[in-house]
Amino acid sequence: MIFPRRLRPEPTLRLRLTLVYGAVFMIAGLTLLGVTYLLFNQQLTQSFESRFASEPGKTRQLFFVKDGVALRGEAALAWLRQQEVELRSAAVTSLLTQGAIALVVVGGGAIGLGWVVAGRMLAPLHRVTDTARKIAAAPMAERGLHERIALEGPKDEVKTLADTFDTMVERLDHSFDGQRRFVANASHELRTPLTLNRALVELAMHRRTASPDVKQLGESLLEINTRHERLISGLLLLARSEQEIADRSPVDLADVVTHVVEQTAGDAREAKITVYEVTAQAPTTGDALLLERLVHNLVENGIRHNVDDGTGWVRVVSRTVSEEKVEVEVSNTGPSVPPYDIPLLFKPFHRHGAERVVTARSAGLGLSIVRSVALAHGGDVRARPREGGGLVVTASLPQARYGA
Repeated sequence: MIFPRRLRPEPTLRLRLTLVYGAVFMIAGLTLLGVTYLLFNQQLTQSFESRFASEPGKTRQLFFVKDGVALRGEAALAWLRQQEVELRSAAVTSLLTQGAIALVVVGGGAIGLGWVVAGRMLAPLHRVTDTARKIAAAPMAERGLHERIALEGPKDEVKTLADTFDTMVERLDHSFDGQRRFVANASHELRTPLTLNRALVELAMHRRTASPDVKQLGESLLEINTRHERLISGLLLLARSEQEIADRSPVDLADVVTHVVEQTAGDAREAKITVYEVTAQAPTTGDALLLERLVHNLVENGIRHNVDDGTGWVRVVSRTVSEEKVEVEVSNTGPSVPPYDIPLLFKPFHRHGAERVVTARSAGLGLSIVRSVALAHGGDVRARPREGGGLVVTASLPQARYGA
């Protein structure tokens, strides 16, 4: 079978090493067989020449009787030369034939042994690869940074590589932990001046001598302050949701959906959006507050990014998909979203469309928080454009196994 260049299976390092071992052994075997042939041929020549050579000043007379016929002189010498040629040919043929057979048999054994030895030599590299694959397969890069190779053995090149890899991963792990702690601490510290600003603005607005201009300015400042508070709360929640959930409790997503729909009913009425609720049991485990925030952000996103002609709607569905997975799906009417723009919606501070003014109610963290919460619970989030405009966002989570 002929494979295209990009689809040809690449030989593994173990196979390449085995082929190199086999090729080196065969070259060494052929060289040894050739040297043996030359030495053997030279020894035969010296043996025959020394046997029939005459001493200086003397003449050797040869006399043989073959098949009742006496051979003397040149006739006897010619017969001996013929016997030498036949013996040499038989010996050389036997040497090359038997040597080639032995070389093939031992070469096959050497290739098999080379395969085993290459596998043993590459076993530590497989461990490095498996650890790197676990880190890469983690839902978020920083989630798998607790993995370590911890290779034991002599201090060779592979051990040095594994230790260097562990050191690099450990430093990255500390770096991500420090980043999360910084975001959390900064969010906490920033809440105090924002609360103070809100109190001062409200105090100035409610004075009896406050003019309409001051009240209008105060409302604008309060709106900006509210957006900053929402941004800080989102950053704090994002930092919290990026940590693995250790303390889990049973949660039914159907109850969460019902509660969130009731909470957002006022916003939906204000935006003239109809919210449809379709709930079925969807048991999972995790942090109830984070799961509530996940559903709340999805519903709030569906209400906010919708049409404004009074015909818009949001549909919230909870269901059990299989024995291992439950889902919350939120679909809505709204502007068309190109498929290539969907991955950007899950990035922090990204907003679809032109909603980028400082007084916007969205901080651009809604879907990024949804993604972080889902990944922290061992699930995932996917989105696709809805035919006719809007989005269909589905959050999948592991189903609870109460009997386990």
